[in-house]
Amino acid sequence: MAAELHPRSGKLIGLSNSNRTAQRNQPVQEFNHGLVLSREPLRDRDVFTVRIDKKVNSWSGSIEIGVTALDPAALDFPSSATGLKGGSWIVSGCSVLKDGRSVLEEYGRDLDQLGEGDRVGIQRNGRGELHLWVNGQDCGAAASGLPSRLWAVVDLYGKCTQVTVVSCEPPPDTEDQEEDEEEREEELFDVFNNAIVSLYRGGSTNNSPSGSAGGTAGTGGMTTNDALLFHEKCGTLIKLSNNNKTAERRRPLDEFNNGVVMTNRPLRHNEMFEIRIDKLVDKWSGSIEIGVTTHNPNNLDYPATMTNLRSGTIMMSGCGILTNGKGTRREYCEFSLDELQEGDHIGLMRKASGALHFYINGIDQGVAANQTPGVVYGVVDLYGMAVKVTIVHNHNHSDRLRRNNAIMRALSPDVGRPRPALSLTPDPEAPDRLLFHPNCGQKAAIIGDGRTALRPHATDDFNHGVVLSNRPLHSNEVFQVRIDKMVDKWAGSIEIGVTTHNPAYLQLPSTMTNLRSGTWMMTGNGVMHNGTTILDEYGHNLDRLKAGDTVGVVRKDDGSLHFFVNGVPQGPAAWNVPPSVYAVVDLYGQAAQATIMDDMADLPPLPDDNSEGPTAMSPGSPCSITGASAASDLRFHQLHGTNAVITNGGRTALRQNCRSEFNDAIVISNRCLRDGELFEIVIQKMVDRWSGSIEAGVTAIRPEELEFPNTMTDIDYDTWMLSGTAIMQDGNTMRNNYGCDLDSLSTGSRIGMMRTASGDLHYYINGVDQGVACTGLPPEVYAVIDLYGQCVQVSITSSSGPLDNSLCTSNITEKSFPIHSPVAGVAHRLHNKHGKNVVLLGDGCQAVRVGGYAHGIVFSAKELKTDELFEVKINEVDEQWSGSLRIGLTTLQPPDLPSCPLSGLSPSLTQLRSKVTWLLAGSEVRRNGVLQRQNYGCSLDRLTVGNRVGVKRCSDDTMHIFIDGEDMGPAATAVAKNVYAVLDLYGKVTAVSIVSSTLVEDTESVKAPSLSSDSCSEGEDDSTPVSDGCENEPTLVPMAMAFLENHGKNIQLSNQNLTAARVSSYNQGLLVTAQPLPRQQLFQVCIDRLNSSWTSSLSLGVIGHSPDRLNFPSTACCLKRSVWLLQRDSVFHNSLKICENYGPNLDTCPEGTVLGLLVDANGCLHLHVNGMDQGVAAQDIPTPCYPLIDLYGQCEQVCIAPNTSGDVRCQGDMEKADMVDGIKESVCWTPPPAVNPNKTCEYQALCSRFKDLLTLPDGYFNEDAKYNLCYCESCHKLRGDEAYYKRGEPPRDYALPFGWCRFALRIKPHCEVSNTFKKWHIAYHGTSVGSLRRTLDHSQLLPGQFSLLLCYHGSYGEPEENSAPEREIPCVRLSPTMRYSGLEVFAPKVQFRDPRSLRCHHAQVGFQVCVRPGSYKVGPQSLGISEPLDPRFSNTEIEWITKEKGGTLLYGLLIRVE
Repeated sequence: MAAELHPRSGKLIGLSNSNRTAQRNQPVQEFNHGLVLSREPLRDRDVFTVRIDKKVNSWSGSIEIGVTALDPAALDFPSSATGLKGGSWIVSGCSVLKDGRSVLEEYGRDLDQLGEGDRVGIQRNGRGELHLWVNGQDCGAAASGLPSRLWAVVDLYGKCTQVTVVSCEPPPDTEDQEEDEEEREEELFDVFNNAIVSLYRGGSTNNSPSGSAGGTAGTGGMTTNDALLFHEKCGTLIKLSNNNKTAERRRPLDEFNNGVVMTNRPLRHNEMFEIRIDKLVDKWSGSIEIGVTTHNPNNLDYPATMTNLRSGTIMMSGCGILTNGKGTRREYCEFSLDELQEGDHIGLMRKASGALHFYINGIDQGVAANQTPGVVYGVVDLYGMAVKVTIVHNHNHSDRLRRNNAIMRALSPDVGRPRPALSLTPDPEAPDRLLFHPNCGQKAAIIGDGRTALRPHATDDFNHGVVLSNRPLHSNEVFQVRIDKMVDKWAGSIEIGVTTHNPAYLQLPSTMTNLRSGTWMMTGNGVMHNGTTILDEYGHNLDRLKAGDTVGVVRKDDGSLHFFVNGVPQGPAAWNVPPSVYAVVDLYGQAAQATIMDDMADLPPLPDDNSEGPTAMSPGSPCSITGASAASDLRFHQLHGTNAVITNGGRTALRQNCRSEFNDAIVISNRCLRDGELFEIVIQKMVDRWSGSIEAGVTAIRPEELEFPNTMTDIDYDTWMLSGTAIMQDGNTMRNNYGCDLDSLSTGSRIGMMRTASGDLHYYINGVDQGVACTGLPPEVYAVIDLYGQCVQVSITSSSGPLDNSLCTSNITEKSFPIHSPVAGVAHRLHNKHGKNVVLLGDGCQAVRVGGYAHGIVFSAKELKTDELFEVKINEVDEQWSGSLRIGLTTLQPPDLPSCPLSGLSPSLTQLRSKVTWLLAGSEVRRNGVLQRQNYGCSLDRLTVGNRVGVKRCSDDTMHIFIDGEDMGPAATAVAKNVYAVLDLYGKVTAVSIVSSTLVEDTESVKAPSLSSDSCSEGEDDSTPVSDGCENEPTLVPMAMAFLENHGKNIQLSNQNLTAARVSSYNQGLLVTAQPLPRQQLFQVCIDRLNSSWTSSLSLGVIGHSPDRLNFPSTACCLKRSVWLLQRDSVFHNSLKICENYGPNLDTCPEGTVLGLLVDANGCLHLHVNGMDQGVAAQDIPTPCYPLIDLYGQCEQVCIAPNTSGDVRCQGDMEKADMVDGIKESVCWTPPPAVNPNKTCEYQALCSRFKDLLTLPDGYFNEDAKYNLCYCESCHKLRGDEAYYKRGEPPRDYALPFGWCRFALRIKPHCEVSNTFKKWHIAYHGTSVGSLRRTLDHSQLLPGQFSLLLCYHGSYGEPEENSAPEREIPCVRLSPTMRYSGLEVFAPKVQFRDPRSLRCHHAQVGFQVCVRPGSYKVGPQSLGISEPLDPRFSNTEIEWITKEKGGTLLYGLLIRVE
């Protein structure tokens, strides 16, 4: 086959060198569309090899290689190789993908780490396996079952920009060695089987057909002097004995490491190195590790653990393989070294082909690594539980198999059962009946001809009760067992599933969920795969089953796995389950006995169980026999919503897949309710994932006629429902603030419904009547429950049935029952001071805007306490208006306002500036109308009827907004303590009602609201010192933090582990703290040293598991388990990006920047930059978590900064006077040089290079570079700039020029001395590049100069032809915001080529100007633009016009580059 590329290729590919070289065009601008294929299909065993010629650093990712069955002549080339379908296998990074889906992780070498000159090849061998070759080394099988006709695929992706085909030929012949190896493995398997048969038949354990195999493995006749022993040089805690055949770790209860031992000589090819575990201790986690290394023990400085060695080492740890300390195979074998017991054997062998194999109790676990170096020493690490081992020289197969559990369990007499005869050949006359396999858990027994499994001593032991089926399950064959007996002593219960492990050879674990390979189990109401939870909330909870219930499992022919509870399917639990799986039952905890159900008539009777007493009745229920019998027929109907499941004989309903589905779970009673009959359910399970919860009511629609909708409130006829606190009829709200709030109920709460004889509907909460909900119901109604949102499972209670006849026939009115607060405490009220278009109803619980679209401001009646939520529900909207509800906190005291109507109150909340006000409008957070933050949470403009909105001032002085009960995170910081909740019924929202209550029960709550009681309450609040809330809080003592000794290999610690430095290269700089980060404690590090030779910089975050034995990869982005990482301006979780544009770009942080991490009380991660909180970066951070730092690229040294969070003062803490006075001290606020990012900001450097191209004299500019400020997104966030400031006398607002870069101009000496210009206002002027020099020459904007911002008699442009210029009065137009002055009509763009990157850019220029107060006139914009240009400045006041010469002073040159 010719080593050439096909002429058809990706659209950016250029071919040369007789189609042997491929280059991706525009490699800096484009990262994909670089696909090339081989010219001809691959021949078997040919390795299609390419050399990486060129790489760039602009992108992530690199070369990808593989094969495809698609003919390139007719292929529609996708943008990347992973987009190939129709039979394509691609190796990307260290993953293998088939048709775009990952089928193997952590395979071979990481292609992203290869450099220029490295060679990569792809091969299909004669057995249809795909192999990757890197620099001539085979990485092993990546996939199998490949078709015969395949083309090689190479994707010049990301960093890889050019490759050359170097060869397409078979590798050196190794097939003979492979065949010999297979023959030896088959011989070993035969010996293994014969040994089992011999033991079962009582034969000698040495009757192996091949005799003693001790001298095999190619070692020849081994002399005593040539025997494998432990080397005399070993770990510091190791003691050798028994002629150096035994190694023991001293002080095993005090120390867990420093127990490394090695062999006294290198291993020979095919030589078995095997050890026996002699002693274990229970104190530590982790256990023995074994492997090989190229290091000579005479020259090795022994590490504390062998996995810390970063070169020449391959170790088996747990059930995975680590190469040079990095995990290369996560699940290598079905055994875990951590689960082995005393007496177990572990061996390894390097075969002649270079393949490394491990053996557990004589069973070959397969190839662990290919191309192992020729000279390697055996290594054992007596780590953790492992204390003592001995080298085994007698490699007799039957001796190594003596620990096999199949034999030991079959011969064990302690379970009181006869020993079954074992035949490895199935009896053709025996029926193919599903039974339990005789090999079972240590505490289990099989009786009843293999149909029943039990734990005989269930009250003494709760585990070791695993049993498996005697044969694999057929496709679509249901394996079902009945729980015969249970005990009450333990927690947990039966678990069921499937496994690929043959029970005859499986070393059974204590519980099946401990098995780390080939196993799927349903436990509780979750599903676990190989010990890891893959479904959190699935189906019925197995822990709640009783004796007589049944559970089952089936693998369908499409590879999906399904479970059954009492015959009801629970839905798909897993996919891609292999075909040959055995059924597994774990008799765990309460489950003591189970029987296979294959013939219902033949099942033995259930054992007597008198544990359940008579049905308990609730205290408020009638105890008549009639009532009890009448209730017995109330069940859930068999017809229900798509996601609903009915179990427990129709008395229990649940929503399946409750973490991914929140609706479609309506259930209905099986018959109509009788008059006065209570239908009551109890909430058994809830999840905190969704907003909203259970909804309950009645309907006159028969179940057979009901087309179940998504939610029951979608029905528009004959239906009455209670949703939250709203009574709804036919989908419309009839009434709000009913006596209870269903959204506030929790697990264990009871909800009842009853229709009286007079047609009234009553609800009961925990047995208490909530009063009449609605009247006029028809006589025949069905009870309806909607398992919505948070509510997952309910059951009908024994209280259901007829109530007292007096209730059935009485004519009860709503006033007969007290209206209870929606939640515990006293219901919030609105203050009687409000906007002029507002009317309050319902004792101040409702507000309605009766006219217009504005003047709808309302306040809470009292100041909010710390962590007190003030929440309202939207009742009405009017779609003719734009805009929506606004909500926030204010220091304005409503009692100080004049009486209603308040004609003087601002028409909208954004204009309320008489006192400090923080608010959310849409998705923008504002402080006194000034924009603070954009894109916060869900936009309020999207809310509609039924949505809930709340505001809370938290104990950390932050404002949080809640939407439908979900916390959107901190919206504002440094919020004052004495604040009222404030709402603006603006735009389309016309009516709201309060749904929240005060935190503390008020003794006045039983009284009707009155002016006197309100005044009294306020007086009491006023008398309470504001500081009490803080004084009562416990003082948090910060935990001392230091870096952990376990870190990246290029890290060096000093200063008592408080300082970390990267001593070489640009990566391998990971470090974590030794102590977990307590909640609410700020952990800070200071950047000490940067190296501009590299690109990028540090990243930081937290890791959710103990780092003591963490094997650190080269960079933090390679960590993929329980890691939250802040990198550049993005947030990553387990290497996946979850948030962009968060905080400043960490790559631009200069030396001296202090970065902090804090996890708040709600588990939210915050980043602090120089003491400024950047808001929530991630949620649901686990406890404990450890701070993680990656000293990458430019960042070479950091130190832990002392916790000075109490001294940090944010701008939000400043009073108004402080801010104005502070700005008076300088023309524009400038951060201290320590946090000035101009040293590293690439955008500022680009703008500076453009300024140099303008060839302006240096004498115009300030020599002190600290006054040059970059306002790019990273820099202004890093400094914590606010969007707007005040300046001058009198103070006037101006906007910072975000997106521009300012170069400070030299101020004339007489101006600096007099400081008169510091009392002037700040404005901006856009101009053209051609006008810069003349403007700078005069140091001010001259009325006579030409500029697009000059006008003659109010019009733009040059003078007319017939006009007399000397008589015209030209004006200079300015603006307080560059959003207006920076428009292209004022500041035209020019194109230039960057002399460094040679890329073309567009640039604009303008000036930051000081303007003398009184010299200009404020006017509207003159461009005819209708949309608001700046949220702070109205279009009617965005232009300033001046005609006075000397009324302006140039302060800075502004440049913006695109």
